[in-house]
Amino acid sequence: ASRPSGRSSLINFLGKDGWAARLSAPVPAPVAAPAATTVAASSAAAPAAPVAAPQPVASPINVAPETVTTVPPSMYEDTPASNMRKIISRRLTESKATVPHFYTSIEIPLDSILSLRKVLAKEFDTKVSVNDFIIKASALALRDVPEVNGTYDAKSQSQRTFESVDISVAVATPTGLITPIVPSTQGLSLTDISAKVRDLATRARDNKLAPEEFQGGTFTISNLGMFGISEFSAVINPPQGAILAVGGGERKIVPGSVNVETGEKEKPRIQTTMTARLSADRRVVDEATAALFMGVLKEYMNQPKLMML
Repeated sequence: ASRPSGRSSLINFLGKDGWAARLSAPVPAPVAAPAATTVAASSAAAPAAPVAAPQPVASPINVAPETVTTVPPSMYEDTPASNMRKIISRRLTESKATVPHFYTSIEIPLDSILSLRKVLAKEFDTKVSVNDFIIKASALALRDVPEVNGTYDAKSQSQRTFESVDISVAVATPTGLITPIVPSTQGLSLTDISAKVRDLATRARDNKLAPEEFQGGTFTISNLGMFGISEFSAVINPPQGAILAVGGGERKIVPGSVNVETGEKEKPRIQTTMTARLSADRRVVDEATAALFMGVLKEYMNQPKLMML
């Protein structure tokens, strides 16, 4: 019989391995359909119809098995994971597998903070980093929105909120990421936070932290802005309910605002903004609460003088 005109599908896609296996498998002999029987007036069964001879089957196409090219051992090196790396791997794998993450992002102007930093350095000989402002603003926002300053206990299936804001600050060390804690951050000044973070980061890199200085905390901040990262999503550090991922500042052209009453338009201007993204545990924080926290954080960053009261 001739093939039908037009394009027709000859194979069903089963994946490379599945199709190769299907081609190389033996083809079973066709099974003859049972012959129809006719009921005569005398109720005698009619003899079955003869079975048709099987048609010749084309031999299967020879398909070469897929080969995997391995890298010679001389071209790589296996390094056993350190104890810290094993702990990080276990905890973060457990976090992504069991914690229902959701994300909220917001762009925050930094011009007010950059201007205030210049004033503090020139008139008061005080040096504080943008990260110090972020930690302080986050602490005040957690104080104002305490639902985010909480943890989740999977065993008792309960959430716990804390009065004290103990912020864990992610620090990169040669052996892995560690999160030393700044206790009672909401009550510290910018200079106190700056000195505390510098001390903790130095001792973390030298592996001189006591266990109580990095175990615990109620909220974590991870800042990759100094590495040129504009934005990213961080993995929650259980049992904490949220972590804030902060990118670097970028200069952008923003349109001027419009006065609704007079209709006057401001000229476009260049503004330095950063992107902050909150990863939250849906069992602890809902979307509206996360949005409220991010709005409060932005307000403190827009008016940095409020952090000095």
